[in-house]
Amino acid sequence: MKFRPHHPQHIAAAKAGFSERTARRMGTNRHLAAPPIAVRGRRVADPFDGLWDREIRPMLEAHPGLRPVALLEEMQLRHPDHDWDRLRRSLERRVRTWRAEHGADREVIFRQDHVPGQQALSDFTDMADAGVSIAGQTLDHRLYHFVLAYSAWEHAEPVLGGESFTALAVGLQNALWSLGGVPVEHRSDSLSAAFRNLDDDARVDQTRRYEALCAHYEMTPTRNNTGVAHENGSVETQHGHLKSGVTQALLLRGSVDFESLDAYRAWIANLIGRRNARRGKMVQLECAALRPLPLGRTTDYDEATVFVTSSSGFVLRKVFYTVPSRLIGFRMRVRIYDDRLECFVGQSLALTLCRGRGQTEGRHGHVVDYRHVIHSLRRKPMALLNLVYRDALFPRPAYRLAWEKLLADGDPRRACKSMVAILALAHDRGCEAELAAALTEQMAGPEAAGGGVIDVPALQSMFAPVPAPMPDVVVSLPPVASYDVLLSLGVAA
Repeated sequence: MKFRPHHPQHIAAAKAGFSERTARRMGTNRHLAAPPIAVRGRRVADPFDGLWDREIRPMLEAHPGLRPVALLEEMQLRHPDHDWDRLRRSLERRVRTWRAEHGADREVIFRQDHVPGQQALSDFTDMADAGVSIAGQTLDHRLYHFVLAYSAWEHAEPVLGGESFTALAVGLQNALWSLGGVPVEHRSDSLSAAFRNLDDDARVDQTRRYEALCAHYEMTPTRNNTGVAHENGSVETQHGHLKSGVTQALLLRGSVDFESLDAYRAWIANLIGRRNARRGKMVQLECAALRPLPLGRTTDYDEATVFVTSSSGFVLRKVFYTVPSRLIGFRMRVRIYDDRLECFVGQSLALTLCRGRGQTEGRHGHVVDYRHVIHSLRRKPMALLNLVYRDALFPRPAYRLAWEKLLADGDPRRACKSMVAILALAHDRGCEAELAAALTEQMAGPEAAGGGVIDVPALQSMFAPVPAPMPDVVVSLPPVASYDVLLSLGVAA
């Protein structure tokens, strides 16, 4: 009709893309609207025999959350003569259609337009499904995950304990300093897992510390509502991508076992670096909008004061730690990180310990270094027999197996003396790994059905210091008469 005032009918029809006959029909104003489509009626009998209107629909109206399977089971009880198994799909379609017409309103997800440099998100994700192990021991851990909402730049690092403020503070600050800038807003979940075992005062204190952490970096702290995961959707989605990427990378690596925790941390960092490299252009845009970092980091640890008892150790959060016996009677200030403890005497760092975790059923854990107590065990070897932390005292599995072998010989006194001598040898000669290999070789000997005999003197000879040969010193004494030459030179004796 737009072309018709300026062109003949056949040209206007060609420009519009249909035939001249159709143009002629439209010109005479006939059949412009499509004829109404007649509603097709039911061609077969209702398979529900009227039960939909009489029983099923009233149940749905009273309880809209009922599932089709539950409705099917109820109808089988009410009308066992019906062949309900063949009607399952029909019932599911009927329920779906009813819900589309009469169902309750559902929650709407509003997609957000993220601004560069505006928001960062933090959360923890469980990595139990990955099956990662360290030196053959399964690693029970989570990953702290930091994501920028606009560019999806991410940072991740292993967390050995549960969700805590300390883990959040360490991971967040590591992420910001790796990024080189600070976003306007930091969003996290409700931190309910971090506060689960704390009293009200401790919860308030942790909340204040989190707000102080964000204030140090001039970020606005925000949280999503408890149990509403989609409010943290930008990081929740990245959780799935990250865990999938870790799983695939482990398959390509060919092994889920790492020689040390540091090796695993480095592997995760390398994987994250490769993932971030693919987002280079978006990251450049976002980095330009970030604010500068402060002059330094802020506190990212918990603090406690402990007293070193006569057992040459202290108890902290249901874990017993040994320390050098020279610290018995001292009070130490301990900085508690996720993976370590830094112990201070006054303002001086005395030592650093690996952090332990309490065992199940409320039992205390033990972090023991045999080097701290071996000098006392030498004087009292029988103390090893019923020592509370005896199993934690052995530095490697080979030492524990050697103890069991010695104890099985039937003489506890001899077993204690031999085991203490083995530990002392490992300490004195610094040959812990080599001695473990020698013990394994001795126990695998062919002498008896239970294995070979542990020969402590042979081990001491094997790892004894190699005597250095004494040098032959030849002293040539000059004759006394040779000193007369000095008299002719005028040199006083």
